[in-house]
Amino acid sequence: MDSQITQRKKMAKVVVGMSGGVDSSVSLLLLKEQGYEPIGVSLKYDIWRDSCNDCEENVCCSKKSFAIAKNVCKQLGVDHYIVDVATQFKKEVIDYFISELKNGRTPSPCVFCNPKVKFKNLLDFADKHGCQYIATGHYARVNYANKNEGSRIGGKAELLKAVDEKKDQTYSLSFLTQKELSRIIFPLGEMTKGQVYEIANKQKGFEIFEKQKQSQDFCFISGKSLPRFLEKEIGVSEGFVKNTNDKVVGIHKGLHFYTIGQRKGIGIGGVPREARGAKWGPYYVVEKDINTNDLIVSQNRSNFSKKEIMLKPFNIISGDNLAVPVMVMAKLRSGAKENKAIISQVGDELILEFKHSQDSVTPGQVAVFYKGDHCLGAGVIN
Repeated sequence: MDSQITQRKKMAKVVVGMSGGVDSSVSLLLLKEQGYEPIGVSLKYDIWRDSCNDCEENVCCSKKSFAIAKNVCKQLGVDHYIVDVATQFKKEVIDYFISELKNGRTPSPCVFCNPKVKFKNLLDFADKHGCQYIATGHYARVNYANKNEGSRIGGKAELLKAVDEKKDQTYSLSFLTQKELSRIIFPLGEMTKGQVYEIANKQKGFEIFEKQKQSQDFCFISGKSLPRFLEKEIGVSEGFVKNTNDKVVGIHKGLHFYTIGQRKGIGIGGVPREARGAKWGPYYVVEKDINTNDLIVSQNRSNFSKKEIMLKPFNIISGDNLAVPVMVMAKLRSGAKENKAIISQVGDELILEFKHSQDSVTPGQVAVFYKGDHCLGAGVIN
């Protein structure tokens, strides 16, 4: 398979998303060396604006990261721009995050930030400045099926796993479509993280990356501030914690404070042993009943395991209908192990039926499915 770089015309203009980290910086360097005309663009996201938030800046776009990105671009003789997308970020990420939690679901903010905020705004900038492509430091690859002698013409853009499987980021890119993928370059897709650091260490002025921290799960709020965020944005709504026999075993402070499969912090301490049952602990969250405001728990892990999962909405990356049923490998979380499953479709929903039951199947999270290295698409667990 030809590398994606050789499939593109050299000296093309490309907008490079610059986070101020080693991956985007090395991506910019590689594209410059390969003959592209890169332009560095950093996106300024919003944060949860509250005195309780320990994050004074979005960790993905702090003043420090902007300064690093600007300096990298200056070293390489590349223009650097900062684009404020705070309003879009609040709507598409923070408001979505709150809405999902209110509805008893577990949100997947990074998966939807990519197509609705990050790549959308990079493409908008590219169009305004006459650039053909955009690029980021994600660990993934793009291939073109049925391409004509190395050209993109007539070929479908395929999303492939990165060579470095430990760093592969196709899970978070699984809701991208042909519109985005047909114009994306992932310079690091054929490399390992170690190779990226080797390149950075050899480049004068890139020494700072040796001490850079990796970003946290939620860029707009600190982990310590999350409980206060939930209280202020959604509130406290006490209800019963019940076991699967409908027996009250405790009191919870709001369904949005819990997630399926959760073990710690359920809040059933202090309940008399006789009320909890003869057999004691640990309990796991198996269901959140929005209608009754009951949190259902069980000591049996199989009670939150499922083989058949409904997905809606879903995204098929090729833009075509899947020839269902089809055998795939699928996973329900970014760092989870892939498992065998069969995809079929009923109306506007996909049915993902696993060979073996899956633990902690959580509504709102994203199931991503693969055929070999090809990411076929994804769907929201419904």
